[in-house]
Amino acid sequence: MRWDRLFDDLESQLDRDRLEEARSLAIESERARIGRLGLRERIAAMAGADEGAIRFELVDATSMQLRPTAFGRDWIGGVPAGRPDAQCVVPVAAIAAVSASRRQVEESLAPQAAPGGLIERIGLAFALRDLGRRRAGVEVRTRDGSVHGTIDRVAADHLDVALHEPGVPRREREVRGYRLVPFERITAVVAADAT
Repeated sequence: MRWDRLFDDLESQLDRDRLEEARSLAIESERARIGRLGLRERIAAMAGADEGAIRFELVDATSMQLRPTAFGRDWIGGVPAGRPDAQCVVPVAAIAAVSASRRQVEESLAPQAAPGGLIERIGLAFALRDLGRRRAGVEVRTRDGSVHGTIDRVAADHLDVALHEPGVPRREREVRGYRLVPFERITAVVAADAT
């Protein structure tokens, strides 16, 4: 009889040790998964929480509320709050912080399906070239201020903006000058008449 109890105690101890080891492995695996998450992936998951706009604090000490609709390799596109007719592109590098609700934080940490779409491999230059092709009037916000105009061309690491008044189509007689803006200085590009 005493041997039966001894073996039962040893068996239950062994089961507890196995459960504790499995729990420790699961915790470590979850830490490693979270350690691989990027900001862009977490913002994409927050957008999936369907709470509307997300507030971004940008590196130029301004903030912007955006309802994300597209996630490129190094940028986020969407509709600025209160401006349903506008489209916006924000480089991920220009995001200083994201204000989030508890639900959004939890959603951003939940396991997500692996991304695999073409848009997720498209870089900032491609998105800006699309705005340039549309000849959309844009506000280019930078760390040093903002300019209004039309994107004339997009190079490897910068874009050319023909400066003119907001809401005025780009005509040579309306252009007041040109600005070459490095991508690293851009905090957001808002296209008011992009369709």
